[in-house]
Amino acid sequence: MTETSLPQLDRRKPEPLWHQVEQAIRERIESGEWPTGSRIPAEDRLCDMLGVSRITVRHAIRNLEESGLLRREHGRGTFVRSAAAVSAGTRDLTSFTAEMSRLGLVADSRVLAAETVPAKADIAAALAIEEGAPVVRIRRLRMGGSEAIGVQTTHIPADRIPGFLDDAPLEGSLYALLKARYGITPDEAHEVYRVTLVDEDHAPLLEVAAGSPAFVIERVSSDDDGPFEFTISLMRGDLYEIRATLRS
Repeated sequence: MTETSLPQLDRRKPEPLWHQVEQAIRERIESGEWPTGSRIPAEDRLCDMLGVSRITVRHAIRNLEESGLLRREHGRGTFVRSAAAVSAGTRDLTSFTAEMSRLGLVADSRVLAAETVPAKADIAAALAIEEGAPVVRIRRLRMGGSEAIGVQTTHIPADRIPGFLDDAPLEGSLYALLKARYGITPDEAHEVYRVTLVDEDHAPLLEVAAGSPAFVIERVSSDDDGPFEFTISLMRGDLYEIRATLRS
């Protein structure tokens, strides 16, 4: 990292100083001068380099955190995040494809398996169907840009989507496909998040070492006719984070 590469700010410009600081840091990240995983200079060092107050620097860094370019680690400093990192929190009910688009990334999928299987007890309970009833199970490796982000296994009652596996293109948005072919549109979803470690089977797929941190996310999506989707996602902990805004 070359600290002296930061430009001096122009106080005559109409843009506020925090915005100029934000742009200066963003330019170093986007140019590759401060690569993914590198630690940026400490706040007091940035203040000295740019001739601004700590409040100004903190404002800029907070904006870059919220946009997903930086992450703070308590006691270690502030680091450049991968461009493929995904922040999840209070958001609209969207597909993975739409979420990637919102972050400026191109979603991609590799189908690992697609088959009809009898619903196990937990799957049946989530979908409000009889145990053993047929469900379509689709397992996909989800990508954001060129990065493997997670493995998602989706279960849908087979009677809701007759003929689905005959010729359905499964690499794109599943929600868009369900809407176009069956008129199914989610109007509500419930998610549960748990912390886990990547096992030896998933590590090669996610391109991380076994034992790396990850999130398990269970989602049940419903429309007017009830639950239609139960998806279990294993998401890389270094590329996926949860943000929430709490208000009294």
